[in-house]
Amino acid sequence: DAYYYDAVQWAARNGITLGVDDTHFAPDLGVTRAQVVTFLWRAAGCPVVNYWMRMDDVEPDAYYTEAVRWALATGVTKGTSETTFSPDDICTRSQVVTFLARFAGVADADTESVFSDVSSTDYYAAAVKWAKDNGVTEGTSATTFSPLDDCTRAQVVTFLYRWMVK
Repeated sequence: DAYYYDAVQWAARNGITLGVDDTHFAPDLGVTRAQVVTFLWRAAGCPVVNYWMRMDDVEPDAYYTEAVRWALATGVTKGTSETTFSPDDICTRSQVVTFLARFAGVADADTESVFSDVSSTDYYAAAVKWAKDNGVTEGTSATTFSPLDDCTRAQVVTFLYRWMVK
């Protein structure tokens, strides 16, 4: 009966995530930048891209290397600097929705705010509006999105499920 149950089942069936081990998903853990781009990359079908990247903190044999390469090539993310991706940093709700909106082809732009805690000039304002308008999220309350809160693994797969399936 958890809000994320269908989303986790869908993600597992489709190889988007296999969980933290064979029997656990860890829904309440914060999702890392590496995990988010890996989920998105897998949802995109694991495309191979020919893109040179210089990210000093992405090891060539890490599970997320090709996902980061794809995310940089497609503009899903720009990294945390010119030479870092910060794969182990926990993503905020605004970062995850921004990645997802860029994956969906939504451009970054100033936009009218749909939540009291999202300014129209925040880099993620268009992504949050897109997510609200498309049923990806209803926010954390009727008036708030909580953009700086850590995003959990349950939230990110639910956002992805709502956008891709529902």
